[in-house]
Amino acid sequence: MDECTRIDVLGVPVDVVKPENLEDVIFSLYEKAGTKQIVFLSIWGLLRAKRSDVYMQCLKNAALVLPISKSIVKGATFLKKSAPVRYNPFSTIISILTSLESRYKSIYLLGGKKSSLMDSERNIRATYPGLQIVGRYVGYYPKSVEKDIISAVYKANPALVLVGDGIRHGEMWAFENRNQFGTSFFIYYKDVLDILSARKKRISKETFEKGKEIWSELIRNPLKIFLIFSYMWYKILLLGWRLFKTDKKTTA
Repeated sequence: MDECTRIDVLGVPVDVVKPENLEDVIFSLYEKAGTKQIVFLSIWGLLRAKRSDVYMQCLKNAALVLPISKSIVKGATFLKKSAPVRYNPFSTIISILTSLESRYKSIYLLGGKKSSLMDSERNIRATYPGLQIVGRYVGYYPKSVEKDIISAVYKANPALVLVGDGIRHGEMWAFENRNQFGTSFFIYYKDVLDILSARKKRISKETFEKGKEIWSELIRNPLKIFLIFSYMWYKILLLGWRLFKTDKKTTA
């Protein structure tokens, strides 16, 4: 579709979608058969795809791969590709919920601890009264109940399954079980239920626009300082790709 162009950065798929076109793109994809997934791709996710064939397939299979790291946008520009738009995950989810409500669609909440899940549901009902919540299930569940969860999601067939923390394999979960669902969209964002329940603060617009969200992550987990080595490797890969690789189309 004209509003969405798929490029690749180091061979990893990334979609170029302007914010003003995102709603139309999503609902155009929604009309297509099968399970769809929107992936928020960080630089660390991009590097993960470089070393994991399964995760690479997850991204190629995704309906939309939206970059959340400035480094991906800069990398695409460095490789002389169309510059993608960087998306703030939580703000994008809020925008999608608003669009779903305007169309009287439904959602299913999956993940988080019971308190976060219940508070998130309560806040969503208060903020989006036209949005139907057709089910919910907490995260950190035993493997033995997973078939029941998959069955419940399939029967509810919501427009969107919003997935938070506590789900085995994170965003890979929807990909691994994609043939067992209906036509739902899946979005995984680890912090979404904690933010919706007001248990965690969202990243400020100013911090995100400056690309400084890594500092809050470092405060929570100082060991992430070692990601500097992965970042340096990313820079080396970009240089090598520009010098020695020919352009290849990325297939979805």
